Amino acid sequence: MLREESIEAQPIVDATLVALLAWAPTRGLDGANLREQINSVRAQALTLLQADTIGAPLAECFDLAVTTGINLQQVERVRQITDGASPLTVGAQMIKDSLIQLALVTQARLIVAMAFVSRTDVEVVREMINSSFSGEAEAMADKMDAMTYRAVVGLHAAVSFFLVQTARPLPQMLNYRFSRSMTTLGIAQRLYADATRGDEIRNENHIVHPLFAPRVGRALSE
Repeated sequence: MLREESIEAQPIVDATLVALLAWAPTRGLDGANLREQINSVRAQALTLLQADTIGAPLAECFDLAVTTGINLQQVERVRQITDGASPLTVGAQMIKDSLIQLALVTQARLIVAMAFVSRTDVEVVREMINSSFSGEAEAMADKMDAMTYRAVVGLHAAVSFFLVQTARPLPQMLNYRFSRSMTTLGIAQRLYADATRGDEIRNENHIVHPLFAPRVGRALSE
C-alpha cells in the first residue's frame, strides 16, 4: 500500500481497535491476550499497512475478542464506528471495508453460538443483521466488487436461514394488556391458568423483577 494510503488508513484501524478494546476485561488471561494483540497492531499499524501484511493480525484481534466474550451488540458498535469513516484513497477504503467484513463475520460466529429462548430476541437479531449486512452488500455492489458482494450476500443468507430455522420451533407470540401491573405468576395464571409458566413471561419480556411486571407485554400463543 502506498504511504499516502497507509497514513489515511491508520486512524481507521486505530479507531476500530480502540472500540474493540473498550469493553475488554481488565483481568484474566484472555483479556490480557486481547489487549496485547490490539496494542501490538496499533503500534505497528503504519508499517503493517505499507507492507500489506495487516490482514492476519487484524483477524487475530477479532478472534481473540470472540474468545474473550464480546457480545453481538458490542461488535455492532465496532462496525458502526468503522463505518463512520470516510476515506478518500483506494487503499484506506479497502481497509475500512475489510474491517467491516471482519465485524460481520464475527457477528455471524456469535449468532450461531447463541441459544435463543425468545422469538422476540430472534427478531431483534434479524433486524440488526439485515441493516448491517445490507449496507455492506450495497457498498460492494456500488464498487462493482462482485466477489466480495457474493460473499457478503451469501453469509447474510446463511445467517438469516439459521435464524429462521431457530425461530420456527419457538411458539408464536401475542400481545397482552392489563389494567394494572401484576406479578409474572399472576399474568401466567390469567393467560394460561398455570402460574408455573411465570418464567416464560419474564424471559420473553425481559422483566427485571417478577413482582413488578409491566401492564403491557408479549406472551406465548399457547
